[in-house]
Amino acid sequence: MKIIFIVDDNDTSLMAAKLGLSGKYKTYAMPSAAQMFKLLKKITPDLILLDVDMPVTDGYSAIRLLKSDANYKEIPVIFLTGKHDTESELLGFELGALDFVIKPFSPPVLIQRIETHLETDKLIKESQKALCDLHNATISVIAGMVESRDKITGCHIERTQAYLSVLLDELIRTGVYKDEIAAWDLSLLVPSAQLHDVGKIVISDTILNKPDKLTSQEFEIIKMHTTEGEKIIDMISEKTHDDGFLRHARLFAGCHHEKWDGSGYPYGYAGDAIPLEGRLMAVVDVYDSLRSERPYKKPMPHAVAMEIIKNESGKHFDPLIVEAFLNAKLFANGV
Repeated sequence: MKIIFIVDDNDTSLMAAKLGLSGKYKTYAMPSAAQMFKLLKKITPDLILLDVDMPVTDGYSAIRLLKSDANYKEIPVIFLTGKHDTESELLGFELGALDFVIKPFSPPVLIQRIETHLETDKLIKESQKALCDLHNATISVIAGMVESRDKITGCHIERTQAYLSVLLDELIRTGVYKDEIAAWDLSLLVPSAQLHDVGKIVISDTILNKPDKLTSQEFEIIKMHTTEGEKIIDMISEKTHDDGFLRHARLFAGCHHEKWDGSGYPYGYAGDAIPLEGRLMAVVDVYDSLRSERPYKKPMPHAVAMEIIKNESGKHFDPLIVEAFLNAKLFANGV
């Protein structure tokens, strides 16, 4: 049964909506936006019926808060209002409302409006999922093609993406960088990490697959994969609407070799000047490199790799991210 929140400070309207929807939906009636946000921490509704004229936090202010929070912004909202003017309706639609239902309302009409919007929302989400699946599959193939040229780092993209997910879960659990992460769509962010090494596609196979350590000149060439990755992603961005995926991908590609103390490349950013995406990828990228076999080295044991990550806190890595990485269950228990 679909869940509907009814938010209205008028007891008569509140009970009329609740009684009219009873038996068809599971309803939660509340007299204020404050109570709605309190309940949202426990329950996610399929739709919110929101009164416009309420004291303290009115409907317009409430929907602004809803749409600014990644956890709530996709919840459909229908305004309940006694206002009939065009200006009020335009403002509501601009803020993200699906519809207006004028009070006093007829329960059958209200139900019809709700059913129409829930069905439309379902179709949109199904279409978005299909496009997202196609998008991710395409990116995965591109990333796989890039990695197939690098015979040394097999499955690196797959592993770093998995490690990134674990690290993000720990940051969310502990509230570290809470506001910045809350503003991200993680369904876009995590897959975009697959493109962090896309710039390697322009690096010579001779250098990319050299079985020995690189010379200083060769290392300067390999460093170019960061800026070349940015250029490739910029070319894609010019030909498509950027939904956030490419913005994340560009930061992963360009900044995953920056260091907290400013000694990294390509830009020498330091501290918080390094985009958070770059700081996150720096840790998981190095961890995977330490744990992987190379022609010139054996894979390091997990405990040794973790100790190196710990010792580089405040130098190579963001200290807050290192702390989360060390405490994340997967890494704390040994991968």
